[in-house]
Amino acid sequence: MDSSDKLTQEGGVLKIPTHLAVTMDGNGRWAKLKGKKRNFGHRAGTDALRKLVELSINYEIKYLTVFSFSSENWSRPKDEVNFILRLMRHYVTSDLDKLVKNNVKIRIIGERNGLDKPILDLINMAQDKTKNNTGLQLIIAFNYGGKAEITHAVRKIAQKVLDEEISPDEIDENTIANHLYLSDMPDPDIVLRTSGEHRFSNFLLWQSAYAELVFIDDYWPDFNEEIFVKMLKNYSQRERRFGGIEAK
Repeated sequence: MDSSDKLTQEGGVLKIPTHLAVTMDGNGRWAKLKGKKRNFGHRAGTDALRKLVELSINYEIKYLTVFSFSSENWSRPKDEVNFILRLMRHYVTSDLDKLVKNNVKIRIIGERNGLDKPILDLINMAQDKTKNNTGLQLIIAFNYGGKAEITHAVRKIAQKVLDEEISPDEIDENTIANHLYLSDMPDPDIVLRTSGEHRFSNFLLWQSAYAELVFIDDYWPDFNEEIFVKMLKNYSQRERRFGGIEAK
């Protein structure tokens, strides 16, 4: 059994991904089903995120990337956007000491231009306080869009061509990958999306080329260990060939 595998209580083997990426979807619909406002669902979604981080630590996942706020989410009603931002601020400030204690390293990816100073200060504080931690790397995609990330990478490469640091003939897939936000970590093994939606929604478009996609019907606030293990069982049954014949 590989060192990254785990035995289940039933004696089966779970393959543990190195990098798990999650689109935490369905907060608003979950709240609507309960006769509550959307913000009630967002608050419950934060509790589910805490469960996910705890489970990722317990199951020894090395990288966890969560899609917390897309660059398109700014088009939502202002009151909802402000509530989500307050929730993010509360999550970081209230949980940071616990994350530090659990050796979690926080990284936040996404466009920084145009963000208010309090948000930028919060991002910098969270990253700085956990920068020396060596356990789970928690990557929070905030004000993030996959197309924008690739565009940003291409723009940096184009500038290097203009500066004659590289020639166009030298540009390959590795060149682009090395200019993305997550250039120093492995691509996700699993991309999980909750709430029954079957689409990427502009999340880690380049990095997910060979990820295993897992879609579940449960809304994000209902996420728990049973769903987590079900996802791992699903992943463990798959053969990853990366375009070849033999599974890897």
